[in-house]
Amino acid sequence: MGKNEKTPITVNDKEYLIDDMNDKQKALLNHVNDLGRKMDNAQFNLDQLAVGRQKFVELLADALENPEEVEEAEVVN
Repeated sequence: MGKNEKTPITVNDKEYLIDDMNDKQKALLNHVNDLGRKMDNAQFNLDQLAVGRQKFVELLADALENPEEVEEAEVVN
């Protein structure tokens, strides 16, 4: 991208140039971008939590089906 080219964004199927935006518009764009990053991060964390929860459900089911093995094994708190 050349130095003279302006960065475009598309909102509601219409293209806007960031360099032509006023301060309020740029601030709103920054909020939109930041919230998108936070949502992606929250989804990443939710995915980790879901996998961890599922593993504990599996461990619980195993402990209920095989209680004698649980007494011999170390229990995680």
